[in-house]
Amino acid sequence: MKTADALFLSQGSGGAMNAADIVVSLLILGIIVVSLLSNVVVLICFLYNSEIRRQVPGLFILNLTFCNLLQSVSNMPLTLVGLVTSGHPGGSGFCQIVGFLDTFLTTNSMLSMAALSIDRWVAVVFPLSYHSRIRHRDALIVLGYTWIHSICFSTVATCSSWLGYNHLYASCTLCNVRAKTAGKQFIVFTVALHCLTFLLTLIVMCVTYLKVLKVARSHCKRIDVITMQTLVLLVDIHPSVRQKCLEEQKQRRQRATNKISTFIGTFVVCFTPYVITRIVELFSPGPINPHWGVFSKCLAYSKAASDPFVYSLLRHQYRKTCNLLANKILKRSPLNSSSFRVENKARTTAVTPTQPSISNHQLTNHSPNEGLLIKHRKMYHIPQGNVIVCSSASQFSLFI
Repeated sequence: MKTADALFLSQGSGGAMNAADIVVSLLILGIIVVSLLSNVVVLICFLYNSEIRRQVPGLFILNLTFCNLLQSVSNMPLTLVGLVTSGHPGGSGFCQIVGFLDTFLTTNSMLSMAALSIDRWVAVVFPLSYHSRIRHRDALIVLGYTWIHSICFSTVATCSSWLGYNHLYASCTLCNVRAKTAGKQFIVFTVALHCLTFLLTLIVMCVTYLKVLKVARSHCKRIDVITMQTLVLLVDIHPSVRQKCLEEQKQRRQRATNKISTFIGTFVVCFTPYVITRIVELFSPGPINPHWGVFSKCLAYSKAASDPFVYSLLRHQYRKTCNLLANKILKRSPLNSSSFRVENKARTTAVTPTQPSISNHQLTNHSPNEGLLIKHRKMYHIPQGNVIVCSSASQFSLFI
């Protein structure tokens, strides 16, 4: 073990931080700050907004936020200390506790992302029966499984003494040097851990979100057909309004694709390098560059900083809650903002006088399509900027 530790240290700077160590240290420091602030904001929004607490996805997001916060105050600072001091942070027992948390929190957060993807798949594919299929009791059962799954792997690693300070990642985690005496047992354990966490979560996310994307595209096609049929009937509509409506259709088709690409893309980018490095470490005959090992660990840490934005803070409910909290902290009068929203809503429900409006006489002139237009005219309005928007499309985006 001492020989391996000396090898890792000799590949570094010999006790003094070089440029690469400084850059990685600043990167980890930035990740810690962003992760703490963003996850605390998510937690405050959850506690402040009763509507978020009543929703089933809020439980999964709460569990994910808990894992991210605990990792931000335990594993990340110790990795930063290990980089700065180029040594072992704390004693052996303390490092085993931190390694237990590292395995537990990483596994738990991955499974929470899989649970969120399943919840959104049910919400989009089975919207009418969603509340009967996914209830708070069901969510608690799923969360119970994620905790048992994570605790089992962490406990096995702790009882087998496979946890310690790993210089390759500058952190207390699964240590290949400690497990060399275990041989095939450690290899089987590591492969099973990543297959039943990373690979399982990736498969679940790909299957569920691709199903969601398929439903989203078919939904948008139906909306586009209704929009085009209505535009044909609106003979007096201005060409600029028609063009903006077509642009809105294109943006709506891309919205679901962009969101799903963000869900899957951030997971792959953040965790794949670390997992691959872990697997290669098992079978590599020579040492891996420690700078790459630390960088892959930083990418895994960055998921804790990006999760609040990917799953929470960019959604309408959380943005609205943040605005209310900001107004309350700054002691702004909510009457001004609410009156502005009411005035803006009233403005969006009317057609500006500079553009021709649709009269009842015009509706009767199109008797063959009169029923179609009357049926769907309530789905459309001309907001500020004279852009036609379908309200059902905005409601559908809330599920994604």
